[in-house]
Amino acid sequence: MPKINVYLPDDLAEAVRDSGVPVSAICQRALDQAVRRVNAIRSAVLSDTGPEDLAARLPNFTERARTTLRLAVRQAREQGAPEVGTEHLLGGLLDEGGNMGLQVLRVLEIEPDRLTRELAHVSPAVAAEEAGRRFSGPAANALELTATEAVGMQHNYIGCEHLLVGLAQEPDGTAGKVLRSLGADARAVRRTVSAAVAGYAHLRTQKSAVDPQAALAAAVRKEIEPLIRRIERLENAAQ
Repeated sequence: MPKINVYLPDDLAEAVRDSGVPVSAICQRALDQAVRRVNAIRSAVLSDTGPEDLAARLPNFTERARTTLRLAVRQAREQGAPEVGTEHLLGGLLDEGGNMGLQVLRVLEIEPDRLTRELAHVSPAVAAEEAGRRFSGPAANALELTATEAVGMQHNYIGCEHLLVGLAQEPDGTAGKVLRSLGADARAVRRTVSAAVAGYAHLRTQKSAVDPQAALAAAVRKEIEPLIRRIERLENAAQ
């Protein structure tokens, strides 16, 4: 049986040693679950399924997230790309047009149109006979990170905002590199998503809002500003 090395942070490694938990068995179960999740997403999205069938096969994904995945696959095929990459996942998120991920980007002062232009520079069309028939390694990794982020935030759904965190966190894909170059690293995106969800919950109680998008952005900023100030104080204290 092949061995896979797993590297842990020092404090976690020490805690694992002290607790005596069965690392090998836990890792095997976690990897098995991760592989099953990614394979389920791959098979569901890359097969030519309709919206109803895709909803049945990816029940935890929101409708907007499923639409984003379909748009990503379509974009890759239209470009003749050999694989569906992270750039296509991000492109699908941008093309969907009405998801919370876009609101998060705007709060981070990144306009979707600018991202679209950046992706156009780094994603030239490449002719391929089997265009868009599988996810690239980084794209599959980003989708697994997306599911993990949703679970980590204790959300019972997977939305475009979780996909945005997954893309920003994935180290090798084009989307992550573009997002990070514009200031949307994983920590900033995750923090803003958490604030956005809290702000959206607050917004739903404010039914008299004239401009829902502006109200949501204001609610997110209200939630996130104390977090930003706290982080800045910690960073200044550490210097």
